[in-house]
Amino acid sequence: MLNRVILIGRLTRDPELRYTPAGVAVTQFTLAVDRPFTSGGSKEREADFINIVTWRQLAETCANYLRKGRLTAVEGRIQVRNYDNNEGKRVYVTEVIADNVRFLESSGGGNREEGGSSNANAGGYSGGGSSNRGGGSREQQDPFIDDGKPIDISDDDLPF
Repeated sequence: MLNRVILIGRLTRDPELRYTPAGVAVTQFTLAVDRPFTSGGSKEREADFINIVTWRQLAETCANYLRKGRLTAVEGRIQVRNYDNNEGKRVYVTEVIADNVRFLESSGGGNREEGGSSNANAGGYSGGGSSNRGGGSREQQDPFIDDGKPIDISDDDLPF
């Protein structure tokens, strides 16, 4: 069985950070995701509004860095829960429980990608400590950058 969701959209409001009675951080926010088609004759795309829930360190990171309107990628799983409301009717809630969140726009408005994640292999912010993805210059991070020196390759190095 597979229950995996990947969404890219914009936040409709600032994330709401709360704590459980046990002291566990939980953040909720809504992501507006464009549909891949337009309805009728209008050129405007419709959007779906997906409820996202994050827990623990990822919840605190999202609350600190995400803001309304920011372009964000979310990975997680769909969860459906239900409860009885005040009128005695059963209410079903469908939400994405996120385990990886990527901040696709910097808060300064530039194009540099920032990361926020609970997955240490994702390369962005990882739960326990901070590995600064934006730290250092891009030239030091990219081994394939053109530094102006000629590349020494012999015919024996080529596979064809």
